[in-house]
Amino acid sequence: LLPGKHRFNLHAFYGEFGGNKVDRDEIEVEHFTGWIDWAKQNGLGLDFNPTCFSHPKSGDGFTLSHADEGIRAFWIEHAKRCRVIGDAMGASLGSPCVTNVWIPDGYKDMPADRLAPRRRLEQALDEVFSDPLPNNLDAVECKLFGIGSESYVVGSHEFYLGYAVKNQTLLCIDAGHFHPTESIADKLSSVMLHVPEMLLHVSRGVRWDSDHVVLLTDELEDIARELVRGEFLDRTHIGLDFFDASINRVAAWTIGTRAMIKALLLALLEPTGKLRAMELEGDYTGRLALIEDLKTMPFGAVWEEACLRNDVPGAHAWLEEVRTYEKDVLSTRS
Repeated sequence: LLPGKHRFNLHAFYGEFGGNKVDRDEIEVEHFTGWIDWAKQNGLGLDFNPTCFSHPKSGDGFTLSHADEGIRAFWIEHAKRCRVIGDAMGASLGSPCVTNVWIPDGYKDMPADRLAPRRRLEQALDEVFSDPLPNNLDAVECKLFGIGSESYVVGSHEFYLGYAVKNQTLLCIDAGHFHPTESIADKLSSVMLHVPEMLLHVSRGVRWDSDHVVLLTDELEDIARELVRGEFLDRTHIGLDFFDASINRVAAWTIGTRAMIKALLLALLEPTGKLRAMELEGDYTGRLALIEDLKTMPFGAVWEEACLRNDVPGAHAWLEEVRTYEKDVLSTRS
C-alpha cells in the first residue's frame, strides 16, 4: 500500500526469545536473526532501539542516569548490546542501522538537583558509544516532558543537542516532543549545521499527546520543505513515530506513511530555485504570491501517477484492500 522503498524499526523487546526469559542485558544478535531474514526477503532496511521502559529496573523512572550504579550498569549493558545487534543488522542488510537511544528518565515534580542526573547520563552514553561499529549509526533523542516526568526530563533538547554536536552522533528530533505550539521545522537548518546526520521521528501532537496518526498538515509540509530546501534528504533518516489503537492499525500505518511521502512530494515539486532568486532580489511580494499559488497546483495528479508507477492503489482504493484484509485475516485472530 506504500509507494517507494522503506525501512522497519524495531524495539529491543521485540526479539524472538523462543519462550525463554532473556533479560535486557542478555539479548544477543541471535534473537533478531528472524527479523533480519524477514527484512532481507522483503527488501527492507532495519533500524533499532534499546527498550528502556516496561521493566522492573525502570520502575522509578530512571535508567541510564540512575543514581544506583548497579541499575545504571544494567542499562548501559543493554544499550551496548543493542548497538552490536544494530551493527549486525546493518552488515547483513548492506545498509547502516540507526540505533536510537531514548530513555524515560526524569521527575514528576521539581528536582533539587538537575545537574547530577545529566552528568551521569553523559558518562553512561560515553561508555555505551565507546566502541565504534562500522554498520551502526548512533542517535540520541530529546524530549520536553513525559508521562511521570512532567517537571524534569534528564535528556532534554539542550542536553542532547550539546551531546550530539560534541560527539558527532545523530540527533533525533521528534515532532511531538516539544511544546504543543512549537514546530520542529525551524530547528532543522540550525541542527544540520553542526551534526553529520539527523534522525526524525514524525508524529502529530494533539495538545500534550504526541503520537497521533500523521496527517498532511501545514506542520508536516513545513518539515518536508525544510528537508528539501536545505538539501538535507541524504543526511536525514525519516522515522514515523505514531500509533492509534482506536482504528484499524494497517489503515493508521498507511494513512500516516502516505502523508509523509505526500509531504516530501509536495516539497520536491516546489520551484525552490525560483523562490530563492526572488528572495535574494528582495522580491518578497513575488515570493509570497508564488508560495500561495503553489497550494492549488495539481499535486494530486502527480501523486496518483507515483502510486501507479509503484503498483500500489491510489486515492481511496487502498482502503478497500485494508477492509478485505481486516475481514479475511485480522478478524480471525484471537
